[in-house]
Amino acid sequence: MTPPPNLPLVIAKPRELADLIACVKQYNPNADTSLIEKAYLFSEEVHKGQKRSSGESYFHHPIEVAFIIADLQLDTVTVTTALLHDTVEDTVATLPQIEEQFGSEIAALVDGVTKISQISFQTSEEKQAENFRKMVFAMAKDLRVILVKLADRTHNMRTLQHLRPDKQARIAQETLDIYAPLANRLGLSALKRELEDLSLRYTKPEIYYKLSIQVAKKIKERDQYTQDVLTMIEGALHEHEYHNVYVTGRPKHFYSIHKKMEKRNLTYDQVYDLTGFRIVLETVEQCYGVLGLIHSLWTPVPGRFKDYIAIPKANFYQSLHTTVIGPGGEKVEVQIRTREMHETAERGIAAHWAYKEGKNISQEASKFSWLNRLVEWNKDLQDPNEFLETVKLDLFSEDVYIFTPKGKVIEFPAGATPLDFAYTIHTDLGHHCIGAKVNGRMVPLKYKLKSGDTVEILTSPNQTPHKDWLKLVKTSRAKSKIRQFIKVQEHESSKVVGEMILEKELKKEELRFKTLLKEGILQQAVEAFSLKTVDDLLSSIGYGKLSAKKVISRLQLPSREIETTETKEAKESKETKHPLQRIVEEASKKSTTRHVVKVKGIEGLLVHFARCCSPVPGDSVVGFITRGRGISVHTRKCPKVFDSDPHRLIDIEWDTTAATERAVKIRVLCEDRPGLLADMSGVIKDQDSNITRAQIGTTKDKKAVCLFSISIKNLNHLSKIISAIEGVPGVLRAERVQKKER
Repeated sequence: MTPPPNLPLVIAKPRELADLIACVKQYNPNADTSLIEKAYLFSEEVHKGQKRSSGESYFHHPIEVAFIIADLQLDTVTVTTALLHDTVEDTVATLPQIEEQFGSEIAALVDGVTKISQISFQTSEEKQAENFRKMVFAMAKDLRVILVKLADRTHNMRTLQHLRPDKQARIAQETLDIYAPLANRLGLSALKRELEDLSLRYTKPEIYYKLSIQVAKKIKERDQYTQDVLTMIEGALHEHEYHNVYVTGRPKHFYSIHKKMEKRNLTYDQVYDLTGFRIVLETVEQCYGVLGLIHSLWTPVPGRFKDYIAIPKANFYQSLHTTVIGPGGEKVEVQIRTREMHETAERGIAAHWAYKEGKNISQEASKFSWLNRLVEWNKDLQDPNEFLETVKLDLFSEDVYIFTPKGKVIEFPAGATPLDFAYTIHTDLGHHCIGAKVNGRMVPLKYKLKSGDTVEILTSPNQTPHKDWLKLVKTSRAKSKIRQFIKVQEHESSKVVGEMILEKELKKEELRFKTLLKEGILQQAVEAFSLKTVDDLLSSIGYGKLSAKKVISRLQLPSREIETTETKEAKESKETKHPLQRIVEEASKKSTTRHVVKVKGIEGLLVHFARCCSPVPGDSVVGFITRGRGISVHTRKCPKVFDSDPHRLIDIEWDTTAATERAVKIRVLCEDRPGLLADMSGVIKDQDSNITRAQIGTTKDKKAVCLFSISIKNLNHLSKIISAIEGVPGVLRAERVQKKER
């Protein structure tokens, strides 16, 4: 979609070396800028002749990235790295050459940025998980690497209009999924807001431009209201002799407005707190004093006060937040903080070392407990999907802060339960947890902790973990410890069952299990199936992964008859089959989706789609080997996948040559007006789809909620249908309906 005339394309004016030096000198007058000058000339030379998609000189990009870094007031080493960040990847320059001319520190930073730039997050789930690992470790080693990468992504987003629409959407979605949350986690709120708004512009252009028009229509009215509130605040501050105070009012950015409308099912006209007010003072004491003053001016909204000064966020953010009923009955959000807190709020981690040359960056990075958690948990998490889940959880979650009975504060992701608390204190405390007291009151294990809660864990020696606990916990430490316990327990029980099954089968051959074990004959089967121990062999039989007959067939027994050549050939032919092929061939022959998906490397397997997540062509999927029903197809984010036995999971992929249609549910929130259902049905039909079922309901605020079951060919087809529905006048939002994913 082409932007309307009142939203011009962003093309920054070229800036020169003198401008960059002046910018650095402004916040660090004593800075040695010789490295910056040298890097500027070096980068200009190696990028000579290269052009960007816009047609401008490629060298314009590293200059702008360097300015973004300078705006964060970082050291000269980081500014230099910004100028050089693309030289190794996109020019003839080499890393040894960078090290020789600019030193090992800058070379290491350039290498780190280059490696992150080569990471693709549009890959298979396993590959994506490994890419997350690489980025996390690059961050943990030196946070300046990710700061340069964030600056690089910010400038690319500012100039995204010059790329093809499909590339715009892909890069914008990746920015929304990965880089905006990272900016938030590092406390870079200014960059985070910009990245979110630019991402919305290209991922949901219709919504972005609709918001632009709606905001533009009311801009004079909103500006007047903002000025009136500012005047009242400044007058009250002056009357109570608060001096050197900085008061501002700014409109909320588009993405935050969109999320509020989406979360609460509101139209734009129903969103009142569109402007946020900020009061910046000298001391903490003044902050609390002004809070009381604001509450005396206007009535505070219950439950909307947050004290991030007493308990800062994980990214060091500190401020007092309150929402009051302002003039005209509108809700007004007010943030109150000191100047130092404001610096941290806008520049995050950058404000903690800034231009302090030679400061130990690793010490600053160590303050980020969430980053330390990711590095630490990686040691315990063998499954890359678990690590991927952990990273996403930590990037997107808001933290809550919980007190131990002794007053120590521990940070948890939102949604954490007493079980998470117990496992954080000690593994045994988690294993034997039967309940908890929160603020002196008994609560169930599923209780969601809130900031400020004081938690005391209750235990019993007879309590042990079970699978249902995996649905209650949020932290990866708790999940890992519970899975580990269950795995050990299941291994032991399956070993006992396996021994019973094998012994029963051996008796038919007039053999004894203990004799074969003592003589070491069972070791033959262990080696034949690439297992480590006899216990693993027995456990596999107990799980149903191996049949006792198959195990006995691999044993070289003195009493066994000599097989004929024909028998051997038949046996060898059978054994050369893929083990999964044999499992499926023994399963039920009833399947209607035989050629829709396929196991990588094998064709013609029996499959069925799981109802829990309803995968459709284009979803990232994984197969689960069932007992007797072939392969069950799940989306990789399906909760059942995380709770299932990882040994029974196999790689599958969609067969793109198979023409098939899948049913999918979509939910449409819209205004309740005559003819709207017919309009929506029409656009669905125009998109070559069919409605197989429809359910219509209304809400208290006169909205309509429509649930449609429609036939689609793939995710791209679904995306076009949803986009077409959202284009119908009166439609507020359309989305695919799936069971809650992790």
